[in-house]
Amino acid sequence: MPGPATSGPGSAPAARRRTAWADGVDQLRAAATTEPGRLRIIGAVLALLVLAFGAATAWQVGDRAAAARDVVEHSQPLSADAADIYRSLADADTTAAGGFLAGGKETQATRDRYESDIAMAARLLAKASSNTRGSDAAARQIEKLNSQLPRYTGLIETARTNNRQGLPLGGAYLRYANAQMRDELLPAARGLYVTETARLGEDYDSAKAWPWLALAAGLVALGALGWAQRRNYRRTNRVFNRGLLAATAAAAVVLLWLAAGHAVARSNLTTSYENGAKSLKLLNEARIDALQARGDENLTLVARGAVVTKDQQDFYEVGYRSGMKDLAGPGTSGAAAADSKLGAALALADDEAGRRPVREAVATVREWQARHAAARAADDQGDYDRALEKVIGSAGATGQSFDRVNDRLATALEHEQREFRQAADAGRGALAGLAAGAAVLAVLAATGAVLGIGRRLSEYR
Repeated sequence: MPGPATSGPGSAPAARRRTAWADGVDQLRAAATTEPGRLRIIGAVLALLVLAFGAATAWQVGDRAAAARDVVEHSQPLSADAADIYRSLADADTTAAGGFLAGGKETQATRDRYESDIAMAARLLAKASSNTRGSDAAARQIEKLNSQLPRYTGLIETARTNNRQGLPLGGAYLRYANAQMRDELLPAARGLYVTETARLGEDYDSAKAWPWLALAAGLVALGALGWAQRRNYRRTNRVFNRGLLAATAAAAVVLLWLAAGHAVARSNLTTSYENGAKSLKLLNEARIDALQARGDENLTLVARGAVVTKDQQDFYEVGYRSGMKDLAGPGTSGAAAADSKLGAALALADDEAGRRPVREAVATVREWQARHAAARAADDQGDYDRALEKVIGSAGATGQSFDRVNDRLATALEHEQREFRQAADAGRGALAGLAAGAAVLAVLAATGAVLGIGRRLSEYR
């Protein structure tokens, strides 16, 4: 009985086993040598390209739609809330200084305004804490604000208590509270505002980015469908293949919808940023400048020259002038400078409803500056009571001018917020249904391509 075959020095090497991949490639090559085989390959490739186009469109449009939704529902509201936190804190500090100047004559309205500002800041901090979406920078600023705010309110209450008792120590506590506001709370609020505004910019960039992958996939799919129909015409002399024609029409609809829908969304989102978000940013900063100028104006009378700069100027008067320069420019009359907050906001306003309150704010700022000059002249002449009346009095006081500026800026903010929301909603709406529609049409196109090729294959049976 013969034994098992062995390989000796002179024997032929054993045959290498072929892989499944190699067998598949050989079968594909063999199929490609016949027309039915080539048609099957073409049908599979067409279906794959069309489905890849639909998937890329659904994916990229979904990302952009989510970013547009975040602009409207998350990042812009959070940016606005951060600005309101800053404004509430600055207004609370300004109101506390005004109430301190009034001493025993502090009105209940002043007290209520201060408490309302503090309550709003606390409420918005809690809201921001739950909606910052894991931002470490925002979380750090919120934590700092939450820890410093009770200390600030405690200093204010101590200052009030000493002031009611006629103790000069009250002024020192108020200045210390103001220093904490300037050095700790407001920088943290500014940091939160910058962080949330940067997040808004990122969401805008994501929402407006062109879906290049989807557009390229659409062009490739349409090109392949066109080539398949031309090939079919050259071999059969038939102008139309219904399945391939339907697939081409569906793919063309998706591509046109994608290009037009994204162009409209991008245009509206750009409008919402240029005519809404940018204006809101400037108006919020203008309102903050006005608040800080008012706070410095009050503290000039509280400190009575006790706090000076390195060149021996009144610290708070220097702060007032700096705030007014940022707000309306270096002058004290006429239109606001183009590079000031109010000048830039006026240039960005795109209709009369947006320009009117800004122009009125500029006019009132000039009135405020004239009244402030009169108050400083009285104080410099040693008439403190008259200066006090010109700052916190009931008629012709700078406080009335500040309140009107604040009201006019609030009106402008409300208008620009509506402008932003309308344009941003229109941009978001332009993408509505596109992802789902692209997926459905891609499946229909793939089905049409397969049926069209199947029609040709039936002729070989």
